[in-house]
Amino acid sequence: MPTALLLENIHPFAAQSLREHGFDVRTLPGALSEDELIDALDGVDLLGIRSKTAVTRKVIDARPDLVAVGCFCIGTNQVDLEYAGDHGIAVFNAPYSNTRSVVELVISDVIGLMRRIPAHTAHMRDGVWDKSAVGSHEVRGKTLGIVGYGNIGSQLSVVAEALGMRVVFYDIEEKLALGNAHRMGSLKEMLAISDAVTIHVDGRPENTGFFGEDQFEAMKDHAIFINLSRGFVADLDALQRHLDSGHLSGAAVDVYPTEPKKSGNHFDTSLAREDNVILTPHIGGSTLEAQESIGHFVSQRLEDYWFRGSTMLAVNLPQITLGPCLSAARIAHLHANMPGVLAGLNHMLGSRDINVTAQSLATQDKLGYVVTDVAQVPDETSMQQLRAFKGAIRVRTLQGSASRKK
Repeated sequence: MPTALLLENIHPFAAQSLREHGFDVRTLPGALSEDELIDALDGVDLLGIRSKTAVTRKVIDARPDLVAVGCFCIGTNQVDLEYAGDHGIAVFNAPYSNTRSVVELVISDVIGLMRRIPAHTAHMRDGVWDKSAVGSHEVRGKTLGIVGYGNIGSQLSVVAEALGMRVVFYDIEEKLALGNAHRMGSLKEMLAISDAVTIHVDGRPENTGFFGEDQFEAMKDHAIFINLSRGFVADLDALQRHLDSGHLSGAAVDVYPTEPKKSGNHFDTSLAREDNVILTPHIGGSTLEAQESIGHFVSQRLEDYWFRGSTMLAVNLPQITLGPCLSAARIAHLHANMPGVLAGLNHMLGSRDINVTAQSLATQDKLGYVVTDVAQVPDETSMQQLRAFKGAIRVRTLQGSASRKK
């Protein structure tokens, strides 16, 4: 029986689905360190994680039999993607499933900060009745600046416009503006006119420290700042200086440079002592609806890869979308992208009197992936020859419906 390990409180639907598909599923509530993960992966075929568990080169080297990793979240920067692909480990994520949840939290942060809800709440807790409109504004007519116009940024654009906001955005890639959103020629130009700035960039290493002192300095007076993307993107010390000086009127932060690995652990930030600040514990995509959707989406990708060899939406392998195998067996062959692999494989299969009934090939950068449906289940000698073929990284045999009927 294949085994799956799910960490970090992944939605129960994922475990249920994998069990229904014949997996022995083990679950752990928190993230694991590198050494803890290596120990826990003994005998494990599929791994499910969220954002706190790192799948490093050391982990991959120690557990070469791991077949796939499911990131039950948007980001995949916690996995060494290239190294995993080079060692035959497929990685899947959920790039769209929690988009709406993040968007709604950003909108609530914008409204809360514009109305100074955190400051008023703190005053009430201190027994101060501060019934005043000073510093409080409607969001209608204000300008929202979006840094990164991807899945989240573009949907946020639509919702913000529905509230009557003017939307401007900056992205290093060419993106189609939705509605009346306006693309700005530079980040500095966008920051100068935005009443609220929200960051939605990915976790690539070059985004580390992307938003620092110079960017905060370029923001409009009394603007608000929001970061629900990655903790290493924004310089929180610089943010605090601009809050203390009165340059910025408020901020919402959901992600931090260093975060606890488990829910309930102690966490401290000096931003907690600021007046008009909303602090949340990395819950941008943490709604029941989003987590259930992610659990469904990623577990299905893992199941499709395990049983069908389908790499649809894999982030580190060539993508082939496959239906059920109607022949006796399916051979999934991941290899180094080099000339002659397909011809050599077919020659070898022919020499073993194995008839090919269907075949698909895709290549991506250094990797090639060929999936071959065959009329006979290959014997062990045939599989050994396939694994020994020049450039082979991982070769799997998947049972077809024709052999299951026998």
